[in-house]
Amino acid sequence: MDDLPSLREPDLPRTAKVRPKALRTGWTTGTCASAAAKAASVLLTTGEPPAWVEVALPSGRRVTFAVSETALDGAAATAVVVKDAGDDPDVTHGAHLTATVSWCAGDGVHLDGGEGVGVVTKPGLGLPVGGPAINPVPRAMITQAVREVVGERGVRVVISVPGGEKMARKTTNRRLGVLGGISILGTTGIVRPFSTASWRASVEQAVQVAAAQGEDTIVLCTGGRTEKGAMALLPRLAEVCFIEVGDFTGAALRKAVERGITRVVFIGMVGKLTKLAAGVLMTHYTRSAVDTGLLGRLTASAGGSAELVADVAAANTARHAYELWDRAGLLRTAGDLLCQRVRDVLVAFCGLPADVAMVDFTGRTVVAATEPGWVS
Repeated sequence: MDDLPSLREPDLPRTAKVRPKALRTGWTTGTCASAAAKAASVLLTTGEPPAWVEVALPSGRRVTFAVSETALDGAAATAVVVKDAGDDPDVTHGAHLTATVSWCAGDGVHLDGGEGVGVVTKPGLGLPVGGPAINPVPRAMITQAVREVVGERGVRVVISVPGGEKMARKTTNRRLGVLGGISILGTTGIVRPFSTASWRASVEQAVQVAAAQGEDTIVLCTGGRTEKGAMALLPRLAEVCFIEVGDFTGAALRKAVERGITRVVFIGMVGKLTKLAAGVLMTHYTRSAVDTGLLGRLTASAGGSAELVADVAAANTARHAYELWDRAGLLRTAGDLLCQRVRDVLVAFCGLPADVAMVDFTGRTVVAATEPGWVS
């Protein structure tokens, strides 16, 4: 087998034959919550419902939002801003970020979560256990927006998201210990379509939460199917250990080292494993290609015929190569070699002990692994 490749997380391609249509950016829940809080503050102080409000992003840029609804009920004012996530497939797109603001004793902004905003129940998120899942940057944005209206007077701000508990079922909140609703998120205030930054951040956060629970092993899975297979394979591990890493293996490994994790398991299908075996730690299809030549070399090492080696090297996809191995009776042997190579890459990258398993395309059956007893 040839030497390990240089490890890399490649840049986006510099050129493209066709320039795709630009995708529309949107706004984070944190930005929308700050706009709703400012609108409610205006209504509370003036008695007049604003149609528009302007708030500051962390960058200092100021943006304007339409106010969807307002209500003044005695000593409390409520305002709603509807989230527009742009062209990002965000489960909170269309959510009604709602702020209720009322005067209170003392000074400063006292922030709390209402209906549809999750409660933090585990350490590792950088938020107090028992408090609302409103991240630090949104907290600062909400506080600034309210203070622009009320100054230093004391106010209580409650952020709520009707339907947020149902939205949260489509997120990893429960596993991270955020129960009862969504998190109020955002670091820049802007949602960038199909944001690699947001996914990467969620992966790193999942590693942090596992470490904060005292877990020393994380299991990196490439998607939902592989995660189910991983949980069936390693039932003694806590649910928090299993992380749907997507394309961000490198980011997860770096965070694992930083947080004191001592063992890594990677479980995936042949395509992602082939990219990792080639040293590509950021495996999104736009940033890397499957090296079927590598699979051809592994076929030769597994004892495949010259004809099979050539066929695998010329395969259309990694799945095609997998099928060729299977028909030739070499799936276990070549697959084990692939897993061993991936393990070597992971260890070289992070220095932690690692094991690797390859599952079939249902995600339920382990067909090759660095640990022989894992193979079905």
